[in-house]
Amino acid sequence: LPDERTLATQLGASRNAIREALGLLRAEGLITRRRGVGTVVAQQRYGHSLDRLAGLAETLLGRGTITNEVRAAHPVADMPDAVARRLELPRDAGAVYLERLRRLDGEPLSLDATYLPLDIGRPLLECELTDQDVFVLLERISGQPLGRADLAVHAMTAGADTAALLGIPAGAAVFAIDRLTRLADGRPVDAETVHIRADRLVLQATLHRGAVPSAP
Repeated sequence: LPDERTLATQLGASRNAIREALGLLRAEGLITRRRGVGTVVAQQRYGHSLDRLAGLAETLLGRGTITNEVRAAHPVADMPDAVARRLELPRDAGAVYLERLRRLDGEPLSLDATYLPLDIGRPLLECELTDQDVFVLLERISGQPLGRADLAVHAMTAGADTAALLGIPAGAAVFAIDRLTRLADGRPVDAETVHIRADRLVLQATLHRGAVPSAP
């Protein structure tokens, strides 16, 4: 947006009135002020429910077009120790590594890094990955539905490489989600880390209060 002086001239208002109006717009989350940039219109933020296990395209159905830029898709001989533990496999069992830059209506939304066991990952490499959720493909390849996922959400700032891919300034806030997805029989088949632009998605969940545990 133009600066306060220019807005005041264009709109025939005092700078105090412009300043108050901008303050209201910021309070409503419609604009943001960035150092060295000025005042910019905030992008629309979409809700991402954590209530059910669903892929991004399923979650944002009807909100726009989700596309995947496949940045890497290949077998690896050795997994990181943390990934091997999550998949309950020896480190040298091998896996398929998949990295995708997800876009909503052409704008970067998230960066996903996924490890899959070889017997699941190799057939997946033969599938069209640019316009399909991996969850749908996992169910098709395995012949059974997904069961559950364990996840942890962290708040962090984007490093230079991640920020460049997501189209945000280095140091901007992102959500980092570590998720381990299992088939219905309990087998872990998808260990992924997702970096999501915090200015484009809001993580949502509905929580129900159960019985309060008694003191030991």
